[in-house]
Amino acid sequence: MMNENPAALLPEIFLALAAVLGLLLGSYLPRHRQWLVRVLSAVACVAGIAVTVTMWSGMDQAVFGGSYVIDVATNATRVIVLLATLIITGLAGEVAGWVREAEFHVLVLLAALGTVVLAGAADLMLLAAGYLLASIPLYALAGFAKDKAGTEAALKFYLLGALLGVVTLIGVMLLFGVGGATGYMELRLAEAPSAAVAVGTIAALAGLLFKIGAVPAHFWVPDVTEGARPVVAAFVTTVPKIGAVVATYRLVAVPLRDAGVDWSLLIAVIAAATMTLGNLAAFFQDNVRRLLAYSTISQVGYLLMAVAVAERAELALPSVLLYLAAYSITNLGAFAVVCALPSAITLEDYRGLVRARPWLAVSLVVCLLGLVGTPPTAVFAGKLTVFIAALDGDLLWLVVLGAVNTVASLFYYLRWVVPAVRGETADALHLRPSAARVAYTLAVASVAGGVLSGAALPTLDGSLFR
Repeated sequence: MMNENPAALLPEIFLALAAVLGLLLGSYLPRHRQWLVRVLSAVACVAGIAVTVTMWSGMDQAVFGGSYVIDVATNATRVIVLLATLIITGLAGEVAGWVREAEFHVLVLLAALGTVVLAGAADLMLLAAGYLLASIPLYALAGFAKDKAGTEAALKFYLLGALLGVVTLIGVMLLFGVGGATGYMELRLAEAPSAAVAVGTIAALAGLLFKIGAVPAHFWVPDVTEGARPVVAAFVTTVPKIGAVVATYRLVAVPLRDAGVDWSLLIAVIAAATMTLGNLAAFFQDNVRRLLAYSTISQVGYLLMAVAVAERAELALPSVLLYLAAYSITNLGAFAVVCALPSAITLEDYRGLVRARPWLAVSLVVCLLGLVGTPPTAVFAGKLTVFIAALDGDLLWLVVLGAVNTVASLFYYLRWVVPAVRGETADALHLRPSAARVAYTLAVASVAGGVLSGAALPTLDGSLFR
């Protein structure tokens, strides 16, 4: 039975309708009224969050022939993605008044929709469709400003994304061929040739690794983050990762657990390489956006630690969801500071920020130390639960490597913090007040989330988020 239940997909429907209505409104509204599409985007996100919270207490269900699953992971992804998209809407002041302002918000809504679809997909065909929907709008956003840097970033982004998208489709085809189905629950990989399963799975994972910016599909991250507009860089380095990490977890935990191949080691090796190379590359970056780009790569490595022990540790899924929520708030907070000071490009440009903009400097320090995992920020709670999950999954060596990388990452974050809180004030910097207010709010949210999560840690178990 198809089990068609559109009511179960209300958050996704809100995003789709807002995108369509926004495109129509943008086609007829004059430039000075394009802000109505921004309001429409915010309303869709708030409505989606409200519906998700209301429906959360219901039983898990699979709809449309079991191709889409509504469960804890999907609901958590909905809330995180919609909240992050709402924050991006608040940061989008720099595109206000542009001729294509409405198009910007439509592309953001479509990419957010694709991200949520990725997380809930329980069918290989829907996974491929979600990948395309979560990718194509981002290519346009990367070159949205039509400047030289953005065009180059968009081209690199598109070429690598198209290549790995084709590889993913090949993987889907192979798994369908040897598994006899596309639905995760119907795949019969235990009876299939292990070599074909291995090739198909690695190919299918290629697109997801591209979306989350993991090694070896991470090369686009620094170029896109530096070349695109700051608000686009904030979105691209945060939101797509949420759905792609959950999709990777779901793919590893459900159809591959009986495939006769130990995927835990492969994911663990990718996690180790990602966190290490991301940190090493960030050490001597002077451009703040490239530094944050490599920082996001390293954060993916920590997230993949929990994915590596999917179905082997009770805390695996809760730790992934908690870390994604904490990372999203904190990373967007750091980018909000960058958006608030659009003329500050290098670390030196932030010299003496605490004297000129003390609250913005405090927000920057909180968010950067939060990305390290310093208590009492939310990332600390997320990273701690990830480490515990990896220990429960017998990956002690990966936990040790993660701890070493965490300490090492403090170096390049301090390279940004120290000039900001010491020295003479740099040249006068243009401030975007709306972005600054978002930065203040997210810094407070990071600390508040950390305190609340820390209070819950002593009783933390696999029922988190239920």
